[in-house]
Amino acid sequence: MKVIFWGVRGSIPTPGLQTAKYGGNTTCFEVRLDDGRIIVIGAGSGIRALGNKLMTEDMKKGPLNLNLFVSHTHWDHIMGFPFFTPIYIPGNRIRVHGPVNIGDESLESVFAIQMSYNYFPMRADELSADITYEILKEGTFNLYDDVKITTKILNHPVIDLGYRIEADGCVFVTVYDHEPFRNLFDGNPEDEDYDEVAKIEGEKAAKINNSKVQHFIRGADLLIHDAQYTRKEYLASKIGWGHSPMEHVLLSSIKAGVKRLALHHHDPTRTDAELDVIERVVKRRADRVTSARIEVFMAREGLEVQL
Repeated sequence: MKVIFWGVRGSIPTPGLQTAKYGGNTTCFEVRLDDGRIIVIGAGSGIRALGNKLMTEDMKKGPLNLNLFVSHTHWDHIMGFPFFTPIYIPGNRIRVHGPVNIGDESLESVFAIQMSYNYFPMRADELSADITYEILKEGTFNLYDDVKITTKILNHPVIDLGYRIEADGCVFVTVYDHEPFRNLFDGNPEDEDYDEVAKIEGEKAAKINNSKVQHFIRGADLLIHDAQYTRKEYLASKIGWGHSPMEHVLLSSIKAGVKRLALHHHDPTRTDAELDVIERVVKRRADRVTSARIEVFMAREGLEVQL
């Protein structure tokens, strides 16, 4: 299994000289299995360049048969779909998998909205490829007989799934967009609406859900995890925004026995120089944990990781 990074930025594309090293495209990853089968995770702006590569290289062998998984339907994670050239080519087969936030809303309608005439010159029903949509919930299923996929609900202001892919003797996991679960009832005992029982139960629930996420990532050969903020930034003003402090991500990954950790979903204000500094700091933190056997690095467009 090989994982190729096509988009690693969060929230909005950020092209420019100050983001050229790590990249300014929003999230997209190509998972290429040993026999050539392709799984795509994320339809952010990075999927445009992936589509161009598939057109010039893979389509020489015939029509494409792709599975595209999206973590959630916030715009930065689906905005590249209308610019993904394979969807316009007859004979291509593309299966789109992901969650939706409203029970009676289809995944297809969410993707179609951004291709209505108000926003885009072509409508979704004019696409030439064979495109199907499957709504996912938390659980485990086989994509093929030899590819096991487990989904995990994450903590974000919309229904959001992490993916654990087990194939070719490897484990690849994505966790984004995600914030550590916290006790929502941890209030001031002097407030008149303070509820001691709710506080205790809230603490239990947060602990249980954080443990479930740690179990989800356990033993990953490669984990791509949301790490948009530093702990200082998170505590100062980002609690509740749905993203993780990187110090928490590192510690959780070490405890879970993760082998390689790619810090991902870089803040749109973060420059290459700032990411260089943060990467050095995080690596030093990992080195100080004597029991840690983890390789940690900043996700970067163009990076290829062979598992």
